[in-house]
Amino acid sequence: MSDSSNPRPSPPRSSSQREPEARRPWQRLIIAFESPGPRRALQATIVLLLIVMPWISSQYTTVILTNALLYVVLCLGLNIVVGYAGLLDLGYAAFFAVGAYTVGILTQQFGVNFWVAIPFALVAAAIAGIIIGGPTLRLRSDYLAIVTLGFGEIVRFTARNLEITGGASGLSHIPEPSLFGWRIDSAIDFYYVFVVLAILAYVASQRLFDSRLGRAWLYVRHDEDAAEAMGINRVRIKLAAYVIGAIFGAIGGIFFSVNLGAISPESFSFQQSVLILLAVVLGGMGKIPGVILGAFIVVLGPELLREFDTLRLLIFAVLLLAIMLFRPSGIWPEKRA
Repeated sequence: MSDSSNPRPSPPRSSSQREPEARRPWQRLIIAFESPGPRRALQATIVLLLIVMPWISSQYTTVILTNALLYVVLCLGLNIVVGYAGLLDLGYAAFFAVGAYTVGILTQQFGVNFWVAIPFALVAAAIAGIIIGGPTLRLRSDYLAIVTLGFGEIVRFTARNLEITGGASGLSHIPEPSLFGWRIDSAIDFYYVFVVLAILAYVASQRLFDSRLGRAWLYVRHDEDAAEAMGINRVRIKLAAYVIGAIFGAIGGIFFSVNLGAISPESFSFQQSVLILLAVVLGGMGKIPGVILGAFIVVLGPELLREFDTLRLLIFAVLLLAIMLFRPSGIWPEKRA
């Protein structure tokens, strides 16, 4: 006779059921910021800090933060290709170079107004995106990486051997832009320009992520064959990722060229492509806050370790390896699947 008064013991919970209780404090913090209220408060706080930072820090810090904001724009562009569409790109610095050289040539050699030259640079970047995207749409994994790497090196060596690009010496004396009588020429001026660019890149990336195109990229990234069976044109979707990512890279290159006033082929080397990709992977592919965090770590990390002199890059590399070992999906990975 069974004893119905005593309830049967419940089965032990699986590890996935125990996961919310086992979360670490920093994981709870990340989850808390996923909700709309704290996320908006964090965004407002970051924007406020960016606005006041030049007035409470040195000019050197302002220049470093400007470089970090440039990387934010570039990393958000590469995140569209790598994080959203799942396409490995080791030659992203090529689009960076196309934007910089197009504006540099038009303004310095032909006297075109800076703001008039911007659309030409964006069109050139879109064409470059089609050139690299078209032939590689059927490639995957290692083959795609090799082709994109080769494309980046082709652009760099082409710029090095053409007279119009200044050859190995590059272009110098690129005129500074002006807007409604405001001449953008100081470090603080360019800092605020890059703050606006980073905010616009963030908003555009978020809109793309939540759009129908963003969902199509997600499906293609996870399973191309299943996505095509659902009626998604994977050729067009992949090409759109390359073109939009190229435009982001070109925008960074456009303002990079006028900020420095001079550019050379060595500014767009393979190392630049690797650093941008490293920031995307380190922060968390597909996750916008994670990518932004990765961009700041890649730029600010070596500067914070400058007191270690010649060992700073070694220490920074060890720290990156440690992060990759303990957070293989990135510091702030994307959870939408």
